[in-house]
Amino acid sequence: MNYSISQFAQLTGFTIYTLRYYEKEGILKSSRQTNNHRYYSEDDIEWVKFITRLKETGMPLKKIKEYSILRNIGSSTSLERMNLLTEHYANLEKQILSLNEHLSNLKLKIQHYQEQLKK
Repeated sequence: MNYSISQFAQLTGFTIYTLRYYEKEGILKSSRQTNNHRYYSEDDIEWVKFITRLKETGMPLKKIKEYSILRNIGSSTSLERMNLLTEHYANLEKQILSLNEHLSNLKLKIQHYQEQLKK
């Protein structure tokens, strides 16, 4: 099934402006029909879900663009794409460790105040 840009924006939660920007930057491709309107497919929905996941986990747009360019080149870039994702994964692991440490410290502080209030 094909979706117009407004339908696609509604399905993905992205604004029309963002979709056009991503297309301009080479992150997202649309098909054009004879009326020159943009159309998107089910595969594009899955790609946008992946882009969203990368964004939500803090991957910089520059890296997402790099990944997208490699993806468009094809399977000959699998190693490079894997390396980008591996690097991002390692960064996320570091962030999680740091956040867990912060959570532990906050929990201790909260417990301290709870004990204080019991007295």
